[in-house]
Amino acid sequence: MKIFCGDNVEVMRREVADNSIQITVTSPPYDNLRKYNGFTWDFESVARELYRVTKPGGVVVWVVADATVNGSETGTSFRQALYFKECGFNLHDTMIWNKCGFSAVGALQTRYAPVFEYMFVFTKGRPVFNPLKDRPNKSAGRSLRGSTVRNADGTCKPVANPDWVIPEFGQRWNVWDMSAEMNRNIKHPAPFPETLARDHILSWSNPGDAVLDPFLGSGTTGKMAAQLGRFFIGVDISPEYVALAEKRIAEAVCSTSI
Repeated sequence: MKIFCGDNVEVMRREVADNSIQITVTSPPYDNLRKYNGFTWDFESVARELYRVTKPGGVVVWVVADATVNGSETGTSFRQALYFKECGFNLHDTMIWNKCGFSAVGALQTRYAPVFEYMFVFTKGRPVFNPLKDRPNKSAGRSLRGSTVRNADGTCKPVANPDWVIPEFGQRWNVWDMSAEMNRNIKHPAPFPETLARDHILSWSNPGDAVLDPFLGSGTTGKMAAQLGRFFIGVDISPEYVALAEKRIAEAVCSTSI
């Protein structure tokens, strides 16, 4: 477990080896939607460093949203996604974090209230994938007898294994419903849910792998990495947030070792 206070690009260049990180789970400041003690950052340099440090088979989970300025969403999230592709990453999945209405700003006169953020999953080659299978199946216990699949030309044919029985739970889809309310007591302007970090770490890494968060913030990714038996590296330029994160992660390490 290593936590650094400093500029994340400089720290990564100095402290993180090439092809050493299995998964990054992070949410950078975006579009001045929140104030982070007045600090700024260099997106393009961060993206290039993340490509350098990510292992083949590794993943970057980039949690972002867009501000609305003069009646238009900025599109910053999409420009960032395209730049990650320029760096060499694959845009493996465009996932959605549905905040379940907790952060809705109320009725708006010209559009619907935004209640989600993007979770872009960038990969370096074929990723490690441990799918979470916790989605209840409404047809659990039924076989596929009589079911069909559609051919490319629009015609249908019987399924290959009609005797297969639908299990109680299926693989999760790429829209995750997680209320932001659970972390509102943390002294940070924009913490994401612990379950978000936990479930991505479980999905895209194995025990003992290295986890990175270059925007450490309140330390949520580090706390979940510690509880799941991963090695963690975190960076934040704010001494206040580093102290907060260190406290939360230390508590997690202590509770895990008991």
